[in-house]
Amino acid sequence: MATAGKVIKCKAAVAWEPNKPLVIEEIEVAPPEANEIRIKIVATALCHTDLYHLLESMQPQGFPTVLGHEGAGIVESVGCAVILQYCCFFSGDKVIPLFISQCRQCHFCKSPRSNQSRHDAMAPPTSRFTCKGKELLQFVGTSTFSEYTVVNEMAVAKIDPMAPLDKVCLLGCGICTGYGAAVNTAKVEPGSTCAVFGLGAVGMAAVMGCKAAGAKRIIGIDINPEKFEKAKVFGATDFVNPKDHDKPISQVLIEMTKWGVDFSLECVGNVSVMRSALESCVQGYGVSVIVGWTDLRDIAIRPNQLISGRTWKGSTFGGFKGRDAVPQMVKVYMDKKLMLDEFITHHMTLDQINDAIELMKQSLRTNLNQWRLIRTLHDNIRTHPY
Repeated sequence: MATAGKVIKCKAAVAWEPNKPLVIEEIEVAPPEANEIRIKIVATALCHTDLYHLLESMQPQGFPTVLGHEGAGIVESVGCAVILQYCCFFSGDKVIPLFISQCRQCHFCKSPRSNQSRHDAMAPPTSRFTCKGKELLQFVGTSTFSEYTVVNEMAVAKIDPMAPLDKVCLLGCGICTGYGAAVNTAKVEPGSTCAVFGLGAVGMAAVMGCKAAGAKRIIGIDINPEKFEKAKVFGATDFVNPKDHDKPISQVLIEMTKWGVDFSLECVGNVSVMRSALESCVQGYGVSVIVGWTDLRDIAIRPNQLISGRTWKGSTFGGFKGRDAVPQMVKVYMDKKLMLDEFITHHMTLDQINDAIELMKQSLRTNLNQWRLIRTLHDNIRTHPY
């Protein structure tokens, strides 16, 4: 392309400081250096993790930054070493940036037991972004709220050239996170009973993953009853609204299933709900997976909940090794064996990013406050049968 090797000026949504609206600015995006790829972002989704960094973590050292990590685009240019060493990325390729890198060389990448890498794309030491003479930090190595971004080649998945970028961008985070948590991390078994706590996009994807794994019964738990009809589309068989009960939700689930669920997945990012998800599992062999992200609170649990045989696990990006798995997930979607279109609720422009944030804030504010209230009430009447 004519822009290769040159600084590109483009629009980006800049977060100058915590808890403030994003500002649409003209920024400069430097050319990619060795082992880097500059990508023209065609589509990006808004994820709760973006809002968490902006509104909840409140870490001043994380600003100014360009948020966004659930995007898809087209390769504009590549650093020379990418071509010489790997020969796999070329101008015009369709790609998905990844917030979890995969070098394919380190101990973790070679292990089938982990999707982590010793090369941390989530904390790049330098940025190719500047605005008004200031360097902008790159959020989790991707920064897709910009018309152009520069990403390390270890954190880029090359995908089917026929894939619709406005749909498959969702595979950059939320859908893979929930779906993989069920299939890869929990390893849901055919004929099993599952409970998914929180029916946002990640939770719906977890429901879809449970169904794909052959679960016989999938119980969706959310305080918004309007979500159940949507959850049924993805495979949920039952719905429980904690507001409808005057007992802990774990006790409700144990009574519904006689012993407790085989697998539970927490997709809220609330430590109290994480505890409820674990306690809802059958003793002896139940598996609970923490999917929702937070680092603001510690988890408190009675040791006998684990000593009795339950397993507690965590999942990042659904356990997927991104460069290998994301192209496969795109193929599954292209083969009409994975739902993505059904997750999309709005189509908006980059200039409307703050409107999109407000829509998500309204939903999150209601849901999280009600989860906290319900859990507080349940804590006051909690019983511990095991």
